[in-house]
Amino acid sequence: QVQLVESGGGLVQPGGSLRLSCAMSGFSTDNHAIGWFRQAPGKEREGVSCRSSNGETLYYPDSVKGRFTISFDNAENTMFLQMNNLQTEDTGVYYCAMSPGYVPGYVLCGGARNEYNYWGQGTQVTVSS
Repeated sequence: QVQLVESGGGLVQPGGSLRLSCAMSGFSTDNHAIGWFRQAPGKEREGVSCRSSNGETLYYPDSVKGRFTISFDNAENTMFLQMNNLQTEDTGVYYCAMSPGYVPGYVLCGGARNEYNYWGQGTQVTVSS
């Protein structure tokens, strides 16, 4: 069974940084589609960074370009989201997601749940002074 376990959320002041981790297990494909998403209070879920695990395809929305970075550790089957210069509007529940296997050039990052096969439980990120 595929499992995604998130960690690293918390409270941070504006301008601060956090790194989220998502440990993945229960699959054996060499390449996958992976992504990070967030849902702010009263808003729809949105993608903040998505990529193929091999790095061939990478996407960031304008809202986080230059501040957020997605990465993947093949040896540990763990994805990360490095978040720098956090602002109050970044507050929300952050989710990791993945789909075993990868179609070249095809990575979705809109935020709909059916875009990916598996999702983590979510971790709260609060940016406040």
